[in-house]
Amino acid sequence: MPELPEVETMRRGIRPIIGHRIAAVERPPCRLRPIVLEPPIDILAPRVRDRAIVEVGRRGKRILIELEGQQWLVIEPRMTGLVLLADPPGPEHLRLRIRLKEGPIPQLLFWDRRGLGTVRLLDAVEFAQRLGHDRLGPDALEVSAETLQQRLAGSQRAIKVALLDQRAVAGIGNLYAAEILYVAGIDPRTRCDKLSRPQWRRIAAATQYVLEEAIRYEGSTLADGTYRNALNDPGGYQSQHRVYARAETLCRRCQGAPIRRIVQAQRATFFCPQCQRRSGRHPCVSEIPV
Repeated sequence: MPELPEVETMRRGIRPIIGHRIAAVERPPCRLRPIVLEPPIDILAPRVRDRAIVEVGRRGKRILIELEGQQWLVIEPRMTGLVLLADPPGPEHLRLRIRLKEGPIPQLLFWDRRGLGTVRLLDAVEFAQRLGHDRLGPDALEVSAETLQQRLAGSQRAIKVALLDQRAVAGIGNLYAAEILYVAGIDPRTRCDKLSRPQWRRIAAATQYVLEEAIRYEGSTLADGTYRNALNDPGGYQSQHRVYARAETLCRRCQGAPIRRIVQAQRATFFCPQCQRRSGRHPCVSEIPV
């Protein structure tokens, strides 16, 4: 957390910085675990000073701030990072401040409670090396059933675990993998090499459906309250979760089975044993067009 919907929400929220020039980049004093900043602030700051921001993009779970001269500030929020235009949740976890000029927005902030996030300045060659298609798979919002099957069908991993592989498909994390497989009616323990072509089509359709739905709600703010959008407001998708963090509560679709929690690859997985049967038989999944 944050996953693709949260990062995409942050990206859309900070798009007003396009056209501004960078006045200064500062690393505020922080006694806590430092984030990864490459290159160090005394090298990074002069390299980007006075450069215009020409685009704000996203690659999987990373925000890409493109600067004139083919440079990118690549921000990876990881577990608790936030990219903000408004004041942060608190001053003690503020990790980076980018002061702006030539516009109404004074600054862009990176706030990170646990200090696991990263900020890297990349040129075109470094960008291709770190974020090229051999390092990250196709974006989960755009991946087709054919591409998903081609990349994963030969794997013996459980489908839930495989969907977390950013080299296979970029952007899906633990929360949305569980939600996607529920909507698709697929048991998360099913091996990739045992899935049929119709099941791959359902997974691809459910991926787009769930992620776009979550983006409309501006992502999920969980019980710890960490995730916020660019204006420091919570997301709303947590109220729409079908299985995630709902263990032992009754399935909203079948009303006949409680949601189960298991552990896969050291991560919690939530699913309905009635709607996501291991046999491959499944009830009518009316939420998605396939």
